[in-house]
Amino acid sequence: MKKQISPSVEMEFDDVGQGIPLVLLHAYPLSRAMWRPQVAALRNSCRIITPDMRGLGGTSGFEGPPSVEQMADDVHALLDQLKLHESIVLGGLSMGGYVSFAFARKYASRLRALVLADTRAEADDAAGKVNRDKAIAFAEQHTAVEVIEQMIPKALAPDTLKHRPEIAEELRRIVAALSSAGIIGALRAMRDRPDSTPFLAKITVPTLVLVGSEDAMTVPLMSRMIASGIKGSRLEIIPGAGHMSNLEKPDLFNSLVLSFLQSL
Repeated sequence: MKKQISPSVEMEFDDVGQGIPLVLLHAYPLSRAMWRPQVAALRNSCRIITPDMRGLGGTSGFEGPPSVEQMADDVHALLDQLKLHESIVLGGLSMGGYVSFAFARKYASRLRALVLADTRAEADDAAGKVNRDKAIAFAEQHTAVEVIEQMIPKALAPDTLKHRPEIAEELRRIVAALSSAGIIGALRAMRDRPDSTPFLAKITVPTLVLVGSEDAMTVPLMSRMIASGIKGSRLEIIPGAGHMSNLEKPDLFNSLVLSFLQSL
């Protein structure tokens, strides 16, 4: 589905099921297609909404400087377009987590709970910003599939790489539909995002923190720091999963999210 969320911006999204609204925000450099295992498993238990972020999937690109705040504004605008005034459970994986922090800072009254998966609260340090700039330069000269090809060895757990090649193929398939411009916009937004660490203590809604035990990109220590900073939050480490825990261990990921929803 598509909605006009501003005079010049269309957002593409899926909206299925009934019940408590669960909005899931995807990782870089992917699209809402990464949430297919969650949509299939959870659609009978909640209303699950999965938007494409700016410039990715079927959503319009950035018009001004790319930022996670703009992405959060887009999610808020979509909720308004859907006339969804009930508070939501907002979940995000990796980049989706950065956007979730931005949404929580700006629109706390719209939140019922948070799910923060394989993400971090810290901003990029100087070395991290240099690496983002290198990634931008690479994306300017290469295809989207070549971008994900560089990431796959770090994004997936060793066991996934060895025994479940279909997961890597799924990542390639999702990314093949994306534009380099969208990938570059997301990289710039992530590079320039603020540090959310000081904000953790201000989060008062129930929060589930998920991370793959083999996550090499946002290591479990980073999730432990998030959980220790949010009072009353729940940390779950998913054995054998890497950075893409929702795709690598979907059954456990889904059952943890469902148990969390049922606790609200």
